[in-house]
Amino acid sequence: MKKLIALIVAPFVLIAAARSEEPIPGKQVEQKLAIGEKTVKYLLYLPNDFKGGAGQWPFMLFLHGRGESSGPLSLVKKWGPPRLLDHGESFPYIIASPQCPAKESWAQPGQQELLLKLIEHIEKTYSVDQNRVYLTGLSMGGYGSWRLAADHPELFAAVVPICGGGKPEDAEKLAALPIWVWHGTEDASVPIQKSIDMVEAIKKAGGTRIRFTTVEHVGHNSWEAAYATPELYQWLDKQTKKSEAPHP
Repeated sequence: MKKLIALIVAPFVLIAAARSEEPIPGKQVEQKLAIGEKTVKYLLYLPNDFKGGAGQWPFMLFLHGRGESSGPLSLVKKWGPPRLLDHGESFPYIIASPQCPAKESWAQPGQQELLLKLIEHIEKTYSVDQNRVYLTGLSMGGYGSWRLAADHPELFAAVVPICGGGKPEDAEKLAALPIWVWHGTEDASVPIQKSIDMVEAIKKAGGTRIRFTTVEHVGHNSWEAAYATPELYQWLDKQTKKSEAPHP
């Protein structure tokens, strides 16, 4: 097994990528990224037709929920795009699905910084089209998606927060982003009002590129319906940072 060591030197930061399994197109593999004294474990998927640096590839960052924090990295395959890939689905995106440590949260500044370094690493290593970077997450990952998008809206072409919550005061920073929000009407873990507040605040701030799907009679697990909806991916495929016209 070959190991590829990539060093990225920035002021006061040393990033080293030590892959546990060589990435190959069409297969989801476990990876590690060392950032200073921290290590980010993540699943990496390359599209079936991926060919080294040839072309530019859309990139999706998926953030899991709290239940997938405690245990092996393989737990991240329990839900969302990693689950679909594990069951034989294919996607036209590079997909990175990191694992948050059990005592941390995606919305915390330390984890947000590590996510930024992971995005930077993937973009530099796999010839990512930086006009087509997509962010999505469920539950705790929904909270993390709202936070990362609000702090760095310039990075993303579209965001899909599922059954999470953000800060309505961030609405102006999010108003120009294409966002598709999903939430179950019977969610007892994260009340649907959390998503309603964000959608209403963004619309009030002038946002015209936001969609909101309420999954009727469903509790916290609204992500199953969301990620199983073909229209979601058709919508994502239309979103680029270069696009000026809204894609509803």
